[in-house]
Amino acid sequence: MRTPLALTALLGAAIAVAAALPQTHGAQPPAEPAADTVVSVTGDDANGFEITYYDGSGEYPPTDSEAMAECAEYETRIERVRCRAEVRTWYRDLATLRDALDWAHASRG
Repeated sequence: MRTPLALTALLGAAIAVAAALPQTHGAQPPAEPAADTVVSVTGDDANGFEITYYDGSGEYPPTDSEAMAECAEYETRIERVRCRAEVRTWYRDLATLRDALDWAHASRG
């Protein structure tokens, strides 16, 4: 008699866990991305980047030489060094994002 009771309890627990899990209803189309989702990055640091968003808008950061020239306008050495480090990081990250987007678009086929 203990075996059917244990089996019933185990089956009940499995059904309860399955009912608590999120339900999927087949293949649904993906939700629309946010308007500010980056879809494309082109260019390079020397000639400037173009950042294109899902809503069609774009951003055009200055070239690295323009950005470094702006950094030179800071009064203290620490401000200039911090600005140059931020510019280098910004352009390194843009190049990484550009390469990642190229890879993702290529792998979609």
